[in-house]
Amino acid sequence: MNITEKDMERLSLQSRLELTPEEKAAYTKSLEESLDYMNSLKELDLSTTEPASVVLPITNVFREDVPQAGMDKELVFANAPEEEEGTFKVPRII
Repeated sequence: MNITEKDMERLSLQSRLELTPEEKAAYTKSLEESLDYMNSLKELDLSTTEPASVVLPITNVFREDVPQAGMDKELVFANAPEEEEGTFKVPRII
């Protein structure tokens, strides 16, 4: 794909980048190479390849949901700045 100087000017303006002429030339070349590579991927024959949503075989690892005793209330509220009627008291936000 051919990236023009005007295209690079527009991209740098939209990206809010101040590029030197050397940087513009380097980025233009790099962008062209990237786009050429992406276009070469269109030529691959994927008719026998199944779509994959996950590349690696991952299974969920869940532990058994077993009820346990909660923490002691005094320990929970020990570092709370304020407590009111067994709840955390926080500043009003509205």
